Amino acid sequence: MSYTALYRKFRPDIFADVKGQDHIVTTLRNQIKADRIGHAYLFTGTRGTGKTTIAKLFAKAVNCENPTDGSPCGECRSCKTIASGASVNVIEIDAASNNGVDNIREIVDEVSYSPVEGKYKVYIIDEVHMLSIGAFNALLKTLEEPPSYVIFILATTEVHKIPITILSRCQRYDFKRITIETISDRLRDLMEKEQVKVEEKALRYIAKTADGSMRDALSLLDQCIAFHFGEELTYDKVLDVLGAVDTEVFARLLDLIRAQNVTGCISLLEEVVMQGRELTQFVADITWYLRNLLLVKTSESDIEDVIDVSNDNLARLKEEADAMDAEEIMRQIRIFSELSGQIKYATQKRILIEMTLIKLCKPAMETTNDAVVARVKDLEEKMEKGIVQTASVAIQSTQAANGNAVAPSKPELPKAIPEDVERIVKNWHSIVAQAQQPLKTHLKKARLSLGGDNRLMVVIGDGVAYDYLSDAENHKHLEDMISNFIQKEVSLQVQSMAQGSRFEETYVDLEQIISREINMEIEEEEA
Repeated sequence: MSYTALYRKFRPDIFADVKGQDHIVTTLRNQIKADRIGHAYLFTGTRGTGKTTIAKLFAKAVNCENPTDGSPCGECRSCKTIASGASVNVIEIDAASNNGVDNIREIVDEVSYSPVEGKYKVYIIDEVHMLSIGAFNALLKTLEEPPSYVIFILATTEVHKIPITILSRCQRYDFKRITIETISDRLRDLMEKEQVKVEEKALRYIAKTADGSMRDALSLLDQCIAFHFGEELTYDKVLDVLGAVDTEVFARLLDLIRAQNVTGCISLLEEVVMQGRELTQFVADITWYLRNLLLVKTSESDIEDVIDVSNDNLARLKEEADAMDAEEIMRQIRIFSELSGQIKYATQKRILIEMTLIKLCKPAMETTNDAVVARVKDLEEKMEKGIVQTASVAIQSTQAANGNAVAPSKPELPKAIPEDVERIVKNWHSIVAQAQQPLKTHLKKARLSLGGDNRLMVVIGDGVAYDYLSDAENHKHLEDMISNFIQKEVSLQVQSMAQGSRFEETYVDLEQIISREINMEIEEEEA
């Protein structure tokens, strides 16, 4: 006989075996015991929370010859027939592949025939939100007033896509995500039946990774057992199979970010990549780790139940949280959350993560409020350690204006401006006018000066324009354009102007010098 997956092998046979949905199970059992069974039910909730399982149990229970406390006995002919999938009274339909009007009309036609055996005909329509508008309309009247022997159970993960006219005709039951404790307890019981040794820490990690889905948890556990068949399943082995990263790595990474050690961060990411870890999951896990840090940092009471970690990890979290500010943690959560949204569709996931780590290590690269706070905090820490910081040109010029410091000396004038450079400066506006967009727009913001070896220097104050002109291809295109204009080979130097600084105080203004010389020549001629 072929192997049966765990989630199929241990599908609950009675309501008592259903875990995490007590509010729904109790209601349905009471309806069966009181014979107050509805004609249409809507089961909604995330994947793997028991919608189809409870629908099948309900179908068995309403047709059971000897129900026990509202649950199917599992022994009568009806229960065995339904369990084997041979019953003509329980019809399962996948709306994802049977979503047309004709499919629903077939159901409407079949409804008029009473069950051959048993009390009820139960139609379970899975992924009902996939039905077309026409199919929903065809179902409306039958769903509202079906024969007394017909029950409709509609299951969906996207209830917002179902028309309100359908919703109003159904009893709605919302399936909750199953808690980590409930999932891990269920996994432990099943592993005892399977006689497989599994570490408690491993079970809890699988339960956490399942994100509230019992089916996902059983599938992940099945995968881990198959990989390490015949061995005890440990926490480290689970991490290895699922491509996850231990929380110790996150603690090391945050220490490197606080130390602004870019090389260390990139090396640590290299370790993660070489271990074959899944990078999307890595980003999600570190965001969750930072969330736990923030809760530990800001909570005034015990939060063991909220963050769900072991005592050892909780102690490490508290140490980590003491070394960080809440604002710093929130900034990192924001950045990693943005990365999590970008990385899902990125082809170069590793490069995106590396850019993010560099951004975290260098707050000066950002202009957001929390980045400014991080930069100020970094400066304060360096001042406390006695590290002297050199003020930027903008700060120096501000101090000079207030009379607190000597203004920076103006740049020396060149002894002679090369003839070719002078010709370019005189015709600069004509050269810019011939350029194509977006080069034309970027050049309008440029100022001209002299660089090393008396080369023409194009000074850019706008960050976008500087990035554009710094590109090797665009740089070469500008040089070729100017060379064609003056019919001589030209070598350019592109320079970015520091934010807040004035061009005249830092660079030689060639346009002003040449304009002055032209005026002097005109005056001499007039004289």
